[in-house]
Amino acid sequence: MAEAHQAVAFQFTITPEGIDLQLSYQALNQIYLSGVRSWKKRVSRMRNSLIKGVYPASPSSWLFVVIAILATMYMRSDPSMGLITKIQQHLPLSSQGQTMVSALVFSTLLWLSLILALRFCLKLLLSYHQWMFEQHGRVSNVTKVWVTLLRLLSSRKPLLYSYQTSLPHLPVPPIKDTVSRYLQSVRPLLTDPEYKRMTELANHFELNLGNRLQRYLKLKALWATNYVSDWWEEYIYLRSRGPIMVNSNYYGMDFLYVTPTPVQAARAGNTITALLLYRRKTRVPGTVIPLCAAQCERMFNTTRTPGDQTDVLQHWQDSEFVAVYHKGRYFRLWVYRAGRLLSPREIEYQIQRILDDLSPPQPGEDKLGALTAGDRKQYFSSGINKRSLDAIERAAFFITLDDEEQGMRGEDPAGNLDRYAKSLLHGKCYDRWFDKSFSIVIYKNGKSGLNAEHSWADAPTVAHLWEYTLATDAFQLGYTEDGHCKGDVDRTLPMPQRLVWDIPSEVQAQVCISLAVAQALADDVDCHVFPFREFGKGRIKKLRVSPDAFIQIGLQLAYYRDRGGFCLTYEASMTRLFREGRTETVRSCSNESSAFVKALENGEVLMNYLFWLSFKEKAQHFKLLLTQMPIQAPVKNQHVFHLCPNVQKSLLSLTFQVLSEPWRLSTSQTPVQQMELFDLKNNPEFISLGGGFGPVADDGYGVSYIIVGEDMINFHVSSKHSSTSLYTSYVVYMIITKTRCTMALFLAVISKERRLRRRPSTSGSRPRGKISRLRRTQNPIRSAGNVYMQE
Repeated sequence: MAEAHQAVAFQFTITPEGIDLQLSYQALNQIYLSGVRSWKKRVSRMRNSLIKGVYPASPSSWLFVVIAILATMYMRSDPSMGLITKIQQHLPLSSQGQTMVSALVFSTLLWLSLILALRFCLKLLLSYHQWMFEQHGRVSNVTKVWVTLLRLLSSRKPLLYSYQTSLPHLPVPPIKDTVSRYLQSVRPLLTDPEYKRMTELANHFELNLGNRLQRYLKLKALWATNYVSDWWEEYIYLRSRGPIMVNSNYYGMDFLYVTPTPVQAARAGNTITALLLYRRKTRVPGTVIPLCAAQCERMFNTTRTPGDQTDVLQHWQDSEFVAVYHKGRYFRLWVYRAGRLLSPREIEYQIQRILDDLSPPQPGEDKLGALTAGDRKQYFSSGINKRSLDAIERAAFFITLDDEEQGMRGEDPAGNLDRYAKSLLHGKCYDRWFDKSFSIVIYKNGKSGLNAEHSWADAPTVAHLWEYTLATDAFQLGYTEDGHCKGDVDRTLPMPQRLVWDIPSEVQAQVCISLAVAQALADDVDCHVFPFREFGKGRIKKLRVSPDAFIQIGLQLAYYRDRGGFCLTYEASMTRLFREGRTETVRSCSNESSAFVKALENGEVLMNYLFWLSFKEKAQHFKLLLTQMPIQAPVKNQHVFHLCPNVQKSLLSLTFQVLSEPWRLSTSQTPVQQMELFDLKNNPEFISLGGGFGPVADDGYGVSYIIVGEDMINFHVSSKHSSTSLYTSYVVYMIITKTRCTMALFLAVISKERRLRRRPSTSGSRPRGKISRLRRTQNPIRSAGNVYMQE
């Protein structure tokens, strides 16, 4: 009970002689230090607000402007053109005081005007996006000038939110452009009569209701910071009443080959410390392009609270504790004491105390987390349960100390990777708190991972956090030789606090119902993780094509081989170059990609299609299909989303069917090496596995991939057992084999064309790139191509 006595600042007893007052100076010192830390944070926030508020200028530039104005006034010159004199007339001060104050006022106004001008120029520069369309190795003069000016204006190292007010607003695309792109994206899915009918309906909509709805969106774009994000968050995420586990949440994995320590408590200690260090940081390392940082605001101390019609994202300014789950018990773990962050060794010590606690769960406590895994309902509103629930929801983040071992290990590494993915995606359906912004999972063998809620941010933001955490854990914090965290331990730390519950029987019944829904969903999901080591982006980029586009073509080919047709394919693209931007949709199933896949399926047609065109025709085809596919293919899906409810009412049933077509192939690339915290070339064993997500459609696939280094691509594929025509492992096999086939064919094409172009031209011969009939019949590349097709 020593810790309990230390928590009391003063106590008194009434005696016959009077009141005996006893002060605990240690407790008072703790209160004092805690208050100092709180005020330091306030001052730091005010300082950062000032710095980012005047960016791209600096607060010290105000002093420079004041000195310059006073110097010109000292030389009997009036830089204000009479404005300082007018200010003096309204100041009830002495002559000398009027001069000084009026000069300060004018200098401040001039300084603010210069900041606005610089910020306006920076916004104009950030509105230029043509650099994305530049070919690799060929940068236009305009882009070079743009880079130079941008570096000059942003020469000062920015803080996290410095660019926010300078980012351009997301423009509303022309309705004609959106309709045109939409028709192109559905063309491979429709027959000729269906497409003709769809074109008529789309044109009718564009000329009538579409233009009126477009004016409403433009009005909103003038009023709101981003005309998409608020509705997107509300209607796509928060109004969904189904389970967010599997359907919305996604996961991130640990290193593939390395586990920094086998000690569970030690891994938790370093991981928690790294996360809290990230929260403390005010700069984003490794940011090359100014991106919107609005999603970072709700990274910590945030939870998604369920409601009747819609959920609510609740965010608290700060939190000095985390919530921990272990074997059916919930704990509140304070990570600050007397205004300082506990050392990793102290956090390990506290985590070990939780692991050693043998107290049983309270009635209904062990599976309480299932309420966040099933349908969206609210159960607690007051009483002791509400206080314990607040402790979880207000926590910086959620920690699960899992009693299982995971990772690529044992005699079945491939199967263990699959089980690792499923564990992070849904766990036991009650040992994660899926409503938290993110939950960290620390396994018994020291492996780690996370599960992230989707509504508050997209995967690149969480990937940035997780990459920093893994790198800081392994390369900066480190471990002792016996696998424990570094640092000293204060053994007077109070015990982690058990959360107290009094769960009524009706809530326990709802827990069982929610768990049954979640368990059925979890059992239906099939996950397959496959590290592909045959080649990576290094070999693909030698073809001068986009690695992402190359993989997307492989996915289209795999799906066509699996299902015998095409489907709406979703690929997430980032719009954080705009203020409060999130994602946009790349519909990578296009006329060009479907034509290429069909040609590839027929070996003879493929040879004619690829090898016997002129070099100019092939160059144009490949440039259109691969080099610029991620740029040319995007459909303004969020624009369609805002028009969608009225579109469905105004158009006929065929339009409704196509608009409601499910995303049977949902794909996403996980970013890697966003920060240069360690050199992957010198530390190749620290390869990240990336992360994945569940399928969007019941009869579809969810495919996530991460391009690691130059020679490796990791795939995460998910589907549902209930769709008997889907086989996840088979799809992964198709992805790999068909990508190998495509790569071999591309290499053959490029190799042949280079030989043809290097061949000297003679008079009377055919132009370069043309092939004689004799060479057509004796073409060794054609034979090689047939071999690859047979493989």
